[in-house]
Amino acid sequence: MLKINEKVPDFKAMVYHKDEFQEVDSAQYRGKWLVLIFYPADFTFVCPTELEDAQKHYHEMQKLGAEVFSVSTDTHFTHKAWHDSSPAIGKVDYPMLADPSGALCEQFGTYITEGEDAGLSLRGTFIIDPDGVLKTIEIHANNIGRSGHELLRKLQAAKFVREHKGLVCPAEWEPGADTLEPGAKLVGKI
Repeated sequence: MLKINEKVPDFKAMVYHKDEFQEVDSAQYRGKWLVLIFYPADFTFVCPTELEDAQKHYHEMQKLGAEVFSVSTDTHFTHKAWHDSSPAIGKVDYPMLADPSGALCEQFGTYITEGEDAGLSLRGTFIIDPDGVLKTIEIHANNIGRSGHELLRKLQAAKFVREHKGLVCPAEWEPGADTLEPGAKLVGKI
């Protein structure tokens, strides 16, 4: 499983995006932030609420120089069928990545190998910086949905500390709020 501050190996995968199937290579996104949203499966209950919520913040993430990919072990064909039939998923404008072999899920530590959910993914969210280095990891049980706003906030914080060496973001930091300099006092708003 990948760890924080490790370089993420390049990967290729099929995606469903804007009514098309295409192969993407993560190397083509070098220089951009990558946000990967792993989820258990298409045609489920919590997953559409999360992906629709992420869509609400997608354009803000793009403005920060990020591309978002949802990832499940479903095929790109299943992604299209879900996109075409679900009102919530029909709103999704970011690429839906297919990982039917589970290889990418295994690499990121979300692949379920035992029990009735074997072959599916845990809910996992990862932010990768423009150099391909993993900056955030969030993995949790599949019965707990995530927040698109919190994902956006984490991306904003990761971008901020990358651009402001030596500063850190305290709990619940939002752009424009006070930051800290370790070993010093409160820096204030930047």
